[in-house]
Amino acid sequence: MESRAKINKIPNLDRVFFWDFDIDAMDFMQAYKTIIARIVERGGQQEIDEIIHFYGYEKVITAIRDEIYFLPNYAIEKALKFFPELKKEEMHCYLNRKGKPYHWI
Repeated sequence: MESRAKINKIPNLDRVFFWDFDIDAMDFMQAYKTIIARIVERGGQQEIDEIIHFYGYEKVITAIRDEIYFLPNYAIEKALKFFPELKKEEMHCYLNRKGKPYHWI
């Protein structure tokens, strides 16, 4: 059975999450880190469920833990609530700027 990602090239997410992208030109498989980060930061449980369904649970967890370079503090906290098995101290986005201020947000 083919995964949904191969059949449908676009996850079932509201376009409002991607106001700053040309969504019709996006390669959702290639841009998975951007998509996952945006949904963790701005989405709710329904959107989290959709990216898990689209990309697979392990890929989402791996992206959040090891591949996404920045999430604001509130998004890190949301990720920990959505995925209780994650630990802040193991998340690259937390370790990458631990102790570094980010005044531009």
